[in-house]
Amino acid sequence: NLMKTDVKDVNDHYEVAVDLPGFQKDEVNVELENGYLTISAAKGLDKDQKDDEGHYIRQERYSGSCSRSFYVGDIQPEDIHAKYEDGILKLTLPKADQKAIEHQNRIAIQ
Repeated sequence: NLMKTDVKDVNDHYEVAVDLPGFQKDEVNVELENGYLTISAAKGLDKDQKDDEGHYIRQERYSGSCSRSFYVGDIQPEDIHAKYEDGILKLTLPKADQKAIEHQNRIAIQ
């Protein structure tokens, strides 16, 4: 249930909102490589913490990493704007050149 994502088409750009509850800004990473936008987040619980009052019976806080990738086409990293606030990563991406998208090779299925 991590990284639920909304993508909104707004005229000349897309607005992407990714839920990352419980993550800090420095635990979130966004990269663009070969037309793929990858959003990743990693969180670890501090294993050195000691509970002097007793032992945990149940621990449900998330510890680990998650990632999602989206094909966004031929856009430049400087054209992407990102903001992280209240557990939501908001990205604004320009639309890729339509000619580049139409250049897909189709394979016939028999």
